Amino acid sequence: MSEDILENTIKVQRAKINLTQEQLADLVGVTRKTINTIENGKFVPSTLLAIKLARVLGVTVEELFILK
Repeated sequence: MSEDILENTIKVQRAKINLTQEQLADLVGVTRKTINTIENGKFVPSTLLAIKLARVLGVTVEELFILK
């Protein structure tokens, strides 16, 4: 049985709109470390946080997170 892996494009999407991890964190109400751990695949965000991230970055949740 294979394990599902959740990948994300947060770093790419941030770069498109010139946001730092700190700026994105402030906009969604979390710490920079939280953004870092999500980007590196160490932490899976809640549904609410995933929606907030997608809205701030101007993409859909499906564009931001990819289940492999």
